[in-house]
Amino acid sequence: MIDQDELFKVLEEHRGDAVVFAVFRSARHWLAVSKNPKRDMPIGTMGFPFVMGKASSFALGISMAQPDVKFFLLDGDGSVLMNLGSLITIADKAPKNLYHFVMENGVYATTGGQEIPGHGTSSLEDMGKASGYAQVYKFDDLEDFSNNIEDVLSQEGPVLICVSVVPDVMTAEEHAAPAPRPVDITKPPVDTRQVILNNLRSEFGLIKQE
Repeated sequence: MIDQDELFKVLEEHRGDAVVFAVFRSARHWLAVSKNPKRDMPIGTMGFPFVMGKASSFALGISMAQPDVKFFLLDGDGSVLMNLGSLITIADKAPKNLYHFVMENGVYATTGGQEIPGHGTSSLEDMGKASGYAQVYKFDDLEDFSNNIEDVLSQEGPVLICVSVVPDVMTAEEHAAPAPRPVDITKPPVDTRQVILNNLRSEFGLIKQE
């Protein structure tokens, strides 16, 4: 298994100007190493609440709308299981610019570490192949990932990259923690999700930001 912090450090080195959708617990690790936050979309966080499992459909839509932009989706195995049909839809639409990473830790890390269905008996790698992804890869060793990721990212998508990672289960203390910033009732609330979306629109040249 690979530590996500170490995994994402390697991925950041090969990111270029790709837009990164980081889902739930992956967002925590990705945002710690990202060098281009305006091209990050932390899905399923307090700043960007989201329905679990739908990030793959969301990333598909945006990747099709921006075919000249490279997109990384840092998904979770539990999230993929909640929307398995998206694997076939992604393969059918065949976006050449979408790289679908699945962090396989075998648990629902945001709800206490319960084991996901089919852990140890099913294979998302095989499901990706059967669904029709252009390329499918599997990694469980950081050195192997480091040596091959440049070649992986040179392939035309959609590419599915399954990575065995160390579980990072959200603790009870994290669940109980207050919002990261205090609320100032004298100022209008900041819609963090809108800020993130506007950053992305600006990066795509769709709006101008001061």
